[in-house]
Amino acid sequence: MNKRISSNSVLSIATPEPIEPQLFEHPAEAVDCLEALYERNTRFLREAFEGLGKSDAPLTRFRACYPQVSIETSSFGHVDSRLSFGYVSAPGVYTTTITRPKLFRHYLKEQLGHLMRNHGVGVTVSESATPIPLHFAFGEAAHVEASAAETIDIPLRDLFDAPDLTTTDDEIANGSYEPGPGEPSPLAPFTAQRIDYSLARLSHYTATSPAHFQNFVLFTNYQFYVDEFCAWARQQMAEGGNGYTAFVEPGNIVTPAGADKPDADYTLGRLPQMPAYHLKKKGHGGISLVNIGVGPSNAKTITDHIAVLRPHVWLMLGHCAGLRNSQRLGDYVLAHAYMREDHVLDDDLPVWIPLPALAEVQVALQDAVAEMTGYKGYDLKQIMRTGTVATIDNRNWELRDQRGPVKRLSQARAIALDMESATIAANGFRFRVPYGTLLCVSDKPLHGELKLPGMASAFYRTQISQHLKIGILALQKLAAMPPEKLHSRKLRSFYETSFQ
Repeated sequence: MNKRISSNSVLSIATPEPIEPQLFEHPAEAVDCLEALYERNTRFLREAFEGLGKSDAPLTRFRACYPQVSIETSSFGHVDSRLSFGYVSAPGVYTTTITRPKLFRHYLKEQLGHLMRNHGVGVTVSESATPIPLHFAFGEAAHVEASAAETIDIPLRDLFDAPDLTTTDDEIANGSYEPGPGEPSPLAPFTAQRIDYSLARLSHYTATSPAHFQNFVLFTNYQFYVDEFCAWARQQMAEGGNGYTAFVEPGNIVTPAGADKPDADYTLGRLPQMPAYHLKKKGHGGISLVNIGVGPSNAKTITDHIAVLRPHVWLMLGHCAGLRNSQRLGDYVLAHAYMREDHVLDDDLPVWIPLPALAEVQVALQDAVAEMTGYKGYDLKQIMRTGTVATIDNRNWELRDQRGPVKRLSQARAIALDMESATIAANGFRFRVPYGTLLCVSDKPLHGELKLPGMASAFYRTQISQHLKIGILALQKLAAMPPEKLHSRKLRSFYETSFQ
């Protein structure tokens, strides 16, 4: 029988053996060191937890810290002015804490490689002063408290560090972080604990591991798109993959390339709040689709967390209300601007901040519409409009006094209305993730064409397949671009982190 532990037993703090900072001239070697240090420190915490109550030794508080990577420059020398990331703009010391380096290996090698080439200096790997919370040391789907309940009578926080939400925030990404005197400047937009928090949330909300997420993301607000995507992805797998390596569904159910069914006889009993589906490619170069449901709250929640994976682009594909009499059901809307009445990001990104259209994304979406529909040039205007998309937080806005909302929509030159697009674009702007929106008109409430069951069914049958294929084709076009071209300088502020 395990010995029960009480608070009177706690004496001292145990930590892993300290290591000396190490300077590296090659990014792969630096990432190897980060992986080894992270694995050593998380293993220390796991083994300490598993050993609770198994001996009569006095109880100790256990602590291990995240690894960190740093760079120091002493010159104001200019780098290539075309770059949007991969450099620091002033002399000084820059650092960031690192978590899950195996998951982020490709990203870290790329970011550190840019820094080393652009400044001609090495990077230093060391231990930070930021403790790794026990919950994050165990990784995904760990039920730490439940497994410890039988052997200890005291809170785990008396023995191990817990997540500290007072220091887990988006100040760096929001541009409001100011280092104290003598402190280094941030090297990356997210700290290790902020990333760990989001990785845990991603598993919870999507029922898939963050390791499956790809760099090219589609968001949708209807299950019909998911059904179409799954059918198309399974076809790719049955045909040998066509460049994709696997298809992953909620519950981490994997269908490998060359197979016509998953490699395990298992189905998820209940879908999560925002199920995710991943058509994987080497180097995370495939496509992830997330059904975010309806509303700006879900849109903000999921983009808050996917942003830590540093995707190359995310697009919104969904339905909208057409606001112009010239529009027809099934027409496309390519957002060039956004009218924000969703309110969920007002504290982080004030509504007076403009959200620019990103040329590379806009061109890819427009070209994809042209290829899939056969319309070109001036004729494309027959089935697609570009303009302002308004996003609101009240699904039944039509039941309000029409004079106020309609006047604002008219003054904004809005052509469509939905509940997610501006939120996704705003968080893309905030987190420096290229964004775009292509919507499909499913009703025209200002003109008496409401989304009724019969009309909706016919619309879904004829339009969703084409709309989804347009989104996939647009992402494939964007994936063919080098990241240095896709990540626009429009998204960078005066004082930016080096990591994209």
